[in-house]
Amino acid sequence: MQTLTAKTIISKYRPHGWFASNYTMNVYRGCSHGCIYCDSRSLCYSIKDFDTVKAKENALIIIEKELKNKHKKGLILSGSMSDPYNPYEAKEKLSQATLKLIDQYCFGTVIITKSPLVERDIDILLSIKQHSPAIINFTTTTADDKLCRQIEPHVAPTSQRFKALQNLSSQGLVCGILMMPILPFINDNTQNIEQLVFMAAASGAKWACMDEGAGMTLRDGNREYFYAALDKDFVGIKEKYIATFARNYVCPSPNHHLNQVFQEACYKHGLLYKPADIDALILSGYKQARQLSLL
Repeated sequence: MQTLTAKTIISKYRPHGWFASNYTMNVYRGCSHGCIYCDSRSLCYSIKDFDTVKAKENALIIIEKELKNKHKKGLILSGSMSDPYNPYEAKEKLSQATLKLIDQYCFGTVIITKSPLVERDIDILLSIKQHSPAIINFTTTTADDKLCRQIEPHVAPTSQRFKALQNLSSQGLVCGILMMPILPFINDNTQNIEQLVFMAAASGAKWACMDEGAGMTLRDGNREYFYAALDKDFVGIKEKYIATFARNYVCPSPNHHLNQVFQEACYKHGLLYKPADIDALILSGYKQARQLSLL
């Protein structure tokens, strides 16, 4: 596969990031999932040929050096810009090797993915859990596999992601779902929100996350790609976007009741949804690991 040079891979320490993370890391650049809405295509990120996955040269050497030099342990989040379990990972195994390093140097991990391939690394994740939180988040935007194929054409359908989540959670790993983005005029309806929350709870998820506005973001580069995809599979929807949002960055769903629907569904099925509660559960993994070590 193609490669690119990198001087550093793991970010600087931050006291409190997304899902209680302290560092971010991406061993790949670009993504082949083909999701029509992906913000990472935005011009501001300067990622050329975004649909072409590239591995970072000497990634494992760089990561090990950086882990050795980190003065503070913490949680490393991967998947913020590109999926660590893209199809090339099955052969390249960079994310797998990275998890082994994270385990070796006693850091924790927070993974965001759309791929069941993460199941391959259950043994490493369980090893990490012995000393630090090991968290898996599956992005799920629609409960309908047919619609999923339209908006996320080259990745496992939603039903397969929930099967993977169920397998991971049944083996003691802490999992949740990210219901992002919820696309106005496409999947922003009560049935979809309620069904995703139900499926998450039935699969053993501990939480569900959704932006309060239940919408999406559009920036230059991403907007043009998204609109072209709408013209192909959702005729007439682009015109609704233009009329409703013009060139706004934030595009919330016109269905303003969806946040209440989401919260009520989470309460009904016993899922956390407040960020502070989710972070508290994640960080409790440190306490549980200490208790296990004492035993």
